[in-house]
Amino acid sequence: RRLERFLTQPFFTTEHFTGLPGKLVALEDTLDGCERILRDEFKDYPESALYMIGTIDEAKGKGGTVAKVPPPPAEPTQEARG
Repeated sequence: RRLERFLTQPFFTTEHFTGLPGKLVALEDTLDGCERILRDEFKDYPESALYMIGTIDEAKGKGGTVAKVPPPPAEPTQEARG
């Protein structure tokens, strides 16, 4: 699904309807992005970060912050157990 989201792109002809400026992405940049997604470089990014962007590097700036999982709670110490 990430690859499917990445292969969307804002078109110049739909700019008026979507409010997103059209993007022109070179084939080389598209293939680079596909390879990076398939190598799981963006596995921790939400799918929405890959949707309607140009190059894959735009995912990092489009809310593509890596999801940070909080650490598990610490085990209670002997003193805390009573």
